[in-house]
Amino acid sequence: MSDANPVSSSDEVTTATKSRSLMIAGGTAAAVLLGGIAFQFIRSSESGTAAEKPAAGQAGTAQVAGTQRPINDAAKVTRGGRSIVIPLSAVADECMKLKGAEVLDSMINRAIIQLECEKAGVVITQADVESEVTRIAKQFNIPTETWLQMLQSERNISPDQYSRDVIWPMLALKKLAGQDVSIAEEDMHKAFVRNYGPKVKCRMIMFDDLRKADAVRQQIRLQPDDFEKLARDHSIEPNSRALGGSVPPIAKYSGQPELENAAFQLKPGELSGVIQIGVNQFVVLKCEGFTKQVVTSIDEVKTQLMSELEEQKVQEAVANLFDQLKKDSYVHNFWTGEVSGQIQQASGTASPRGAVQQAGGVRR
Repeated sequence: MSDANPVSSSDEVTTATKSRSLMIAGGTAAAVLLGGIAFQFIRSSESGTAAEKPAAGQAGTAQVAGTQRPINDAAKVTRGGRSIVIPLSAVADECMKLKGAEVLDSMINRAIIQLECEKAGVVITQADVESEVTRIAKQFNIPTETWLQMLQSERNISPDQYSRDVIWPMLALKKLAGQDVSIAEEDMHKAFVRNYGPKVKCRMIMFDDLRKADAVRQQIRLQPDDFEKLARDHSIEPNSRALGGSVPPIAKYSGQPELENAAFQLKPGELSGVIQIGVNQFVVLKCEGFTKQVVTSIDEVKTQLMSELEEQKVQEAVANLFDQLKKDSYVHNFWTGEVSGQIQQASGTASPRGAVQQAGGVRR
């Protein structure tokens, strides 16, 4: 990652017929989960491949394993003396139909961040990116190279993709949002109770219909030992259903107050009423006991809690910032025909029209 615009190079906006192939050749988009937002980025096509550039001294051909082929062909299939040539343009068109809108949306998101960085004078250097990759690997207590290899093998994300498509936007948004946060004592107390306080061990059955929830609960009251079987038969939550309704212990201040309040009122072996936890989402719990509180003093874990809460606050700020950036950006998606946001004039007024700067500096 250099200081230059990571979205695209000027060559990409001057050759329209080449841009489709470049987008496909760019690689697989890497998912980015940052706080409450989730967005993807595609590798920018800053360097060509053998399928894009002629070999030295060859006009319109490329060198592949000692053979030459037309630059515009992706494959050639021969059988029985007859051949079919598959052009690169056909491959690009098919890929664009399948993934074009998703990939373009990812690139638009990164362009939004890049424009705000340019406006604010924010620069993320290669050293910044490498330092962050090392920091993340240390959090998992593994060498950086091992961490990058795991991403490659388990997520199909190359080191180059990871640096450009995951780390760079994350660092940019953090720097734009600012990382100075304050943690209240109440926040510390809730985090301590959530992470180290007693939790309720339960089994759960989830429903999307209130009448069915009431009916199954009545069955459980008559046959309490059949809870696991009824969970496998009726729960709409696939993970717990396969485990007979077993779910991780429920903690206080974990984000679902209705569920937490009902769970902590139960005694071992007791069945809850029907609890509504969302739109058309209902659960019935069976209490199996409580976990023990191992850490009794907040002072023992105060440093760790502070670090976790600071990161949480930063990510909340990042999520809010990115949402606002998207609202403030005028995006005309020519691929889908969708238009969103407004163009902000120099005077601060908004206009749906105006000169729009492209990645290569061309205005249209």
